[in-house]
Amino acid sequence: MSTLTRPAKVATDSPVRRTSPRRAGRRGAYKGLLFMLPFLIGFLLTYVVPIGYALNQSLHEKKSSGIGFGPTKVVFAGFANFAAILADGTFWAGMLRTLLFGAAQITVMLGISLLLALLLDGVAARAVRFFRAGLLIPYVIPGVVSTLIWLFLYSPTASPIIDLADKAGTTVTFFGGINTYLSLGNLLTWQGIGFNMILISASLQALPRELYEAARLDGAKEWRIAWSVKVPNITGILILTGMFSLIGRLQLFTEPLFLRYVAPESISTDFTPMLEIFDRAFKTGDYQYAAAESLVLAVVTGILAFVFYRVTNRKMS
Repeated sequence: MSTLTRPAKVATDSPVRRTSPRRAGRRGAYKGLLFMLPFLIGFLLTYVVPIGYALNQSLHEKKSSGIGFGPTKVVFAGFANFAAILADGTFWAGMLRTLLFGAAQITVMLGISLLLALLLDGVAARAVRFFRAGLLIPYVIPGVVSTLIWLFLYSPTASPIIDLADKAGTTVTFFGGINTYLSLGNLLTWQGIGFNMILISASLQALPRELYEAARLDGAKEWRIAWSVKVPNITGILILTGMFSLIGRLQLFTEPLFLRYVAPESISTDFTPMLEIFDRAFKTGDYQYAAAESLVLAVVTGILAFVFYRVTNRKMS
């Protein structure tokens, strides 16, 4: 007769521990936090701490003891600097000047970038890479270097353009009146065309080619396809580049600062808000008022960028 035997129990040294989902989630959160820690430290040191320091400075002001001839000391002033900025016509005139100039210059720059991107969209792939690299060179060059290049071309004493014009019997001036804005706008447009063209071109490459084929079957010409098919489908990148350009123009500093060396009578120290802040902080020595101006400029820039995005996005949708 066969005998039935019970299966022997397998002895284990230690019981199997199962990690609860909550504990696993916490462990994953800790790992994610450690992964983000270098960014968080950099963000705190380069953004949060400077903004906090500027806010602290803006709440103080310098005062002289006695009748104004004694030593100065920094005292708490509350929101006195911000109240003074609201009534500062020079600061707001520079803000308005920069906005009006940026509205015209950004429109021209994005229009040229869009036109170049549309032209490159119909070129062979190898040619596209070549032209993209060539048009991107002005953006790759540091802003200070490109400004110095155009500073030489604009210089009344060293410009080869002015020399050629004199030999031809004509007079060319790059500064004074509207010429100042045209010269500065030409420099900024030269710097920004390539970068914006690359972004617009990438958006065009992402569009499905079936849209173009359907339009051609309906008898649409290439210019019609570009205007009625391509452009309406890339409004998102046009809004984005416009918003970034607006933010950049409100922070305009390097280019007018260097051009001021050859045309101080045309580009004043309050030509842009950033020039006004720079002059107030490092020439006048009023760091507290300059800090308040910086915060006001940041808030105004954020509000205008938000309004621009919402208005244009609503009209394009």
